[in-house]
Amino acid sequence: MRSIPALPVILFCCLWAQQAGSPVVIDGTEVLRVYTGAAPFSAEERAADIRSRIEKIGDKFARPAVSIKNLPSQNVTAVAAGSVYIMLVTNADAEAAGVPRDELAARYSLAIQTALESYHNQHTVVSYLIASAKTLLAWAAFFLLCWLIKRGLDWLSRHIANWFQRETKARQVRGFGLILWQRASLLALSLLKLLVVLFLLSQFSLLISFSFSQFPQTAGISTTLIDYLKSTFGGIGRSVVDYLPKGGFVVIVCVISYYLLRLLMVVARAIEHSDITVPGLHPEMALPTYQLVRILVVVFALVVSFPYLPGGQSEAFKGVSIFLGVLISIGSGSSVGNVLAGITLTYMRPYRVGDRVQFGDTIGDVLEKSLLVTRLRTIKNVEVVIPNSTILGGMIQNFSAMARNRGLILHTTATIGYDVPWRQVHELLIRAAQNTEGILLEPVPFVLQTALNDFNISYQLNAFTDRPNEFEFIYSRLHQNIQDSFNKAGVEIMSPNYLALRDGNTVTTPEADRPPHYQPPSFRVNP
Repeated sequence: MRSIPALPVILFCCLWAQQAGSPVVIDGTEVLRVYTGAAPFSAEERAADIRSRIEKIGDKFARPAVSIKNLPSQNVTAVAAGSVYIMLVTNADAEAAGVPRDELAARYSLAIQTALESYHNQHTVVSYLIASAKTLLAWAAFFLLCWLIKRGLDWLSRHIANWFQRETKARQVRGFGLILWQRASLLALSLLKLLVVLFLLSQFSLLISFSFSQFPQTAGISTTLIDYLKSTFGGIGRSVVDYLPKGGFVVIVCVISYYLLRLLMVVARAIEHSDITVPGLHPEMALPTYQLVRILVVVFALVVSFPYLPGGQSEAFKGVSIFLGVLISIGSGSSVGNVLAGITLTYMRPYRVGDRVQFGDTIGDVLEKSLLVTRLRTIKNVEVVIPNSTILGGMIQNFSAMARNRGLILHTTATIGYDVPWRQVHELLIRAAQNTEGILLEPVPFVLQTALNDFNISYQLNAFTDRPNEFEFIYSRLHQNIQDSFNKAGVEIMSPNYLALRDGNTVTTPEADRPPHYQPPSFRVNP
């Protein structure tokens, strides 16, 4: 059997004993450590008993002398204050400490003597008064510091506001630039206030610790609080330092993405204003395409940065991400459908902003087209919001698409009796169209005879206009001119039909347009 060297084992045991001993703490200060128990007490119970004895002696005697006494009969060394025993040092204690028993007892005696003197000095009326005065002065200084900082922040806020007004007037900043300047000044002031709050919180923590440390009864709380603050802020500091490489990578990704989006925005604006021409990409498609590319860039940046975010690899973070993903997938079904429909409509180009269109029964001018919805304004000045999926699934009528080049054909039908020559009807209808504001003279309006009805003929007037957004008003003026034209010519408009039997009925033209001394004809009935 292989033997183990004794010296390393002894050193290890001594070090372990020094670390594992139970401390005897008086007024927040460690006096000594007890490494072994004494039947029937454990080391912790011995330490508590020794602390209680020291405090009782300190309360009872002013400055007791501490000595050591060998008790050969019990094979121990006693540490006593006068005739009152404080503790017994055994051979087991000496072996655990790695020193002779008498030497260990002498060390304990000196430590206890010092602790009793300190205990006596700290538990006098004068010491309490001094501690109270120090505490009050510390609190007064803290409140004075808070008042001075508040005054300084108020002065700085006014100074920044005045400086901001001077700079904006001097640089003549307007519009969006003015908003950016305002946000920048508010951000700087908010960061300064945050730093001040953090500074005051740290000073308040130190003040609490200082106040507790002035009184022996709460000195232990002060030590615990300081240790807690050190461990907390130390852990935060170490975490920040450890995260710096990953955080730097995230910052680099964000900066690259930001400037890439700015560059793409400049290119999109240039394409929109036709400063740059890209085959297959029309100017009105530039901004929607930029929005799609922006989404892709942001998603790519998030995917790349996700593993480097604080806690990104933790199970809790992954669980929250999965939960949010499920919520989004459940609640955004219709939204995703509208987005896909919006993308399809963007590249189909069935209409533009400003076009007069009809979706189902709704007619209006396009105010806005986004990935989710399209907004229309009707002739009655009502804003209508239509989901893109509804538009894609229905019929789209664009009155402005052809009007930009060849003109939109407006058509209306009038029914005229068989007794009026059709050439005269054509002439009257075309003349009415040419006299209508908003109707183009070229191409020339034309008339189609669409039906030979029982009692009249249907004439369809077709005229061109380049104002599709005004066709309701143009229709109204056209109908007015048709009535005037036919009335002046003495031609009845048979829409709607009056009677199948016309004999004996007064003509429907206005009295001012009837021949002088007009009399209705008599009824002619032939058997």
